[in-house]
Amino acid sequence: MTKEKKSCNCADKQQVEMDKENVKTEQNGCSEEAAADKVAEEAVAESDKMAATNSEAEEWKDKYVRLSAEFDNYRKRTLREKMELIESGGEDVIKSMLAVVDDFDRALSAMQSATDVASVREGVELISQKMRDTLKGKGVSEIEAVGQPLDTDLHEAVAKFPAGDDKKGLVIDVVQKGYKLKEKVIRYAKVVVGE
Repeated sequence: MTKEKKSCNCADKQQVEMDKENVKTEQNGCSEEAAADKVAEEAVAESDKMAATNSEAEEWKDKYVRLSAEFDNYRKRTLREKMELIESGGEDVIKSMLAVVDDFDRALSAMQSATDVASVREGVELISQKMRDTLKGKGVSEIEAVGQPLDTDLHEAVAKFPAGDDKKGLVIDVVQKGYKLKEKVIRYAKVVVGE
């Protein structure tokens, strides 16, 4: 009987061992399913992140393209406005000078039949003064030169003339008047300098 008991015990032990293995296999199967589910969830989460990142990248790309197009339109518009301003920039000066031109035309017409030279001279002087006033109103001023020391920022020396020591380095004559528009020199005064 002991032998039977022993073989029974062996059979029970084998059965217990097989049950343990089945339990382990079942647990491994469950943990493999859980692991597979976890990997699938991570893959879905990663896919969602990639989709969100791609969506955000597309949004920024769209904003960049729109901003670039908007800046290009702005640049073209300002360039066009600048060209129009340059083309019509002198319009108001020309309009103000037309009155002086009209006066010159009337003076030339009057000179054809004029016998009094003094009145013609007076008319031309009035026109000249009107021209100076118009230019002054637009910010044009004459550069003072005679008796001033030579200033290469305002004057262009075209000749030197022997003069006394008291006039050395000073402008003694103006060959062509110079003009400034506000503070910018638009034509240098051509002068003769004493040496």
